[in-house]
Parts: sequence; structure tokens; C-alpha cells
Amino acid sequence: MDKINLEPILTFLVNIGNNNNKIWFDQNRQDYEAARDAFESFVNLLIDEFRVSDDLQDLSAKDCISRIYRDIRFSKDKSPYKTNMWGTIAPGGKKATRMGYHFAIQPHGRSMIASGMWEPSTEQLTRFRQAIDQDAAEFKRITTSKAFLEYFGGIEGEKLKTAPQGYDRSHPEIELLQYKQILVAHHFTDQQVLADDFLEQAAAGCRMLRPFVDYLNDILGPMAWMP
Repeated sequence: MDKINLEPILTFLVNIGNNNNKIWFDQNRQDYEAARDAFESFVNLLIDEFRVSDDLQDLSAKDCISRIYRDIRFSKDKSPYKTNMWGTIAPGGKKATRMGYHFAIQPHGRSMIASGMWEPSTEQLTRFRQAIDQDAAEFKRITTSKAFLEYFGGIEGEKLKTAPQGYDRSHPEIELLQYKQILVAHHFTDQQVLADDFLEQAAAGCRMLRPFVDYLNDILGPMAWMP
């Protein structure tokens, strides 16, 4: 696989984290553009690894990558810029209607690949619970395999303290039914991000995510655009 130098990304993100204001950003726009271009190149290479198997057709990094500017309208934190670079690799990119691979580069060991239902709609959560209620075997087979647990550490996400409406607390799968989010993630150190084989490692992680992603897409079906 090709290798992209990702050091400009980490360097820029560390600096923007320490200087999160428009004056500094404008003075260092060239550094931002170099980091953005490196990230786009990396994501394009990652897309190419899954273009056929995941039906990504003419998808490009520009379709997938989030803007650097934060939406601060309803946030107490008025910092104008994000301190990571991320994208969603799925048919439709940022406007995907199916689950895919979420990928982020962020300093201090916070780079990651992830997937799942971060802010599921009521319909998505209902479909997931119905699938678990009917037969949880396949989901449990995927998420409790030795390789999956070693790599992702299991499912994460907020949970109800009691049974969801319509389900009894004695349900044999109550632990899964209580989830309000279904997330899995694997983090990379900065040293791993800068290693020569990082693209291979990221692609391998996405392949490990594939059965989890396929399961969710099978039970959820095409959904309205998930912002």
C-alpha cells in the first residue's frame, strides 16, 4: 500500500488545539491546507480498499470529510475550529443512509476507527431492539468473538437503567436491550498513526468492523440521511 505522511496533520491539530482562534488560523492557513490535503489523500486510499466490496462507486474523500469549522450556535464552547479531522466512509459519505466506517485522526492517542449508532433515531433503536428480541445470536456471535473483543473491547454506549418500554426486566437479553447507543471503537497512538504501515492497520480495522456494520445495515435497512 502507498504511504501518506500524516505528521503534518498531527502537528497542525496540536497547534490549533493550543491556538483555537481565527487570527492564528488565518496566519497558519498553509499548515491547515497541508494537513487537509494529507488527510484527503489518506482517506482516498482507504476508500480504494473498500470501493468494490462496499459499493462505494465514485465516492471520494471530499464526500466523506467533515469541515474544520465547528457549529458553535448552541454550544457553550465557542472555539471556532475542531481539533481532529474525521470522515465517514460509506455510500453517500457524510450524507450516508447506511452505516459505515468512521475514521478520525486526533493527537494524544485519540485517533480511531469506529462504527455504530451514535445518535440513533427512535426508528433505528426500535428496529435494533426488535432484532435482539427475536434472535440475538448473530449479533452476540459478532461482538463477543475473541478477535473482536481484543481489538474493540466490546460495545460502548449509554444505557437505560431499567427495561425499555415494551420489554420485561427479566428478558434474557436485557443487557443489550438497555442500550441507547451501539458503538464500537479502536484507538491508535500517535506513534501508530505515524508508522509506515498505518494505512494497512486502518484497513485491517475496517475489515474487522465489516460484520458489525453489515449486521446493523441488514436490520436497519436504508434510513433517512443521518446528520
